[in-house]
Amino acid sequence: MNFNEETMYQAFLQGDSSMDGAFFVAVKTTGIFCRPTCKARKPLRKNIEFYESAHLAMIHGFRPCKVCVPLAPQPSTPDGISHLIRAISSNPEVKITDQILREKKLEPNRVRRWFKQHHGITFHAYQRMVRINTAFKKIKSGESVTQTAFDAGYESLSGFNDSFKAIFGVAPSNSKHKNIIDLTRIETPLGIMIAGASTDGICLLEFSDRRMLETEFRILGTRLNATLLQGENDHFATLRIQLQEYFAGKRKEFSVPLVLVGSPFQEKVWRALLAIPFGETRSYQAQANAIQNPTAVRAVANANGMNKISIIVPCHRVIGSNGKLIGYGGGLWRKEWLLAHEGKFSG
Repeated sequence: MNFNEETMYQAFLQGDSSMDGAFFVAVKTTGIFCRPTCKARKPLRKNIEFYESAHLAMIHGFRPCKVCVPLAPQPSTPDGISHLIRAISSNPEVKITDQILREKKLEPNRVRRWFKQHHGITFHAYQRMVRINTAFKKIKSGESVTQTAFDAGYESLSGFNDSFKAIFGVAPSNSKHKNIIDLTRIETPLGIMIAGASTDGICLLEFSDRRMLETEFRILGTRLNATLLQGENDHFATLRIQLQEYFAGKRKEFSVPLVLVGSPFQEKVWRALLAIPFGETRSYQAQANAIQNPTAVRAVANANGMNKISIIVPCHRVIGSNGKLIGYGGGLWRKEWLLAHEGKFSG
């Protein structure tokens, strides 16, 4: 965990909402674990243990609190943060300083903490990423490096070149062969998801607590010769709408373009997943039969585990031959929720 125990305890006592999801508080005397924002009576420090995830708390025998419901999705993005993200997307060349944050009644340290928790980088680093992302696309479309640098808010061409090279590994003038994967954060009823898209379509949709996420970033970057950066993409608008419709029970099939990045066998398995209808399930054996390779059950299961586009490529619809729920990178509780959700609207 990135915080010492005294910091976490003080945040717990104060009900600090900016720490929600950063850690969980387990109470030894009651056997429950809570969010930092829990409204229940605060226990003594000696009766508390801290865990970086709800999963770890449950492994150690603690039950979720019924007051703060720590297994429920985290609260939506605060209004002030949402406004900042929209402002950066609309005008990436404008630098929002700590002074400007204070003028907007936003505490810089809380903003920094929120971005570190939800994006893995500070607020100012997030701004730089979006700014460089926008500049890259302008250069790729044929605009001059010099004009792009000053349009992006840089005061000198050398400063822009240094920032650009630090991210892409090459100077702006040599970046024509490079590609970019845009990243964004999407709130869903099951928690935060990270989406990635190239110019051709969605190549990533994973829950933010997925342990394989960093590995998937590396695979996508290598296979698509791309740098992954925070930024908007035309496909994200379609993705957000279709996910909202799916979770509302109004959409059973997705039409947003997809980019499947894997071995030929993996891609064959993933396309077979796309053929499983909404509200239905298949066994791993049935999936192996569907790709005309009935002895490849274990290989099929491994390929399912490497699926990088959750929900849309529905690996959650594959279950054990005995009907049990097994093998879901997003957590079995999410798999159970998704199947129950689809069952409710499949009629």
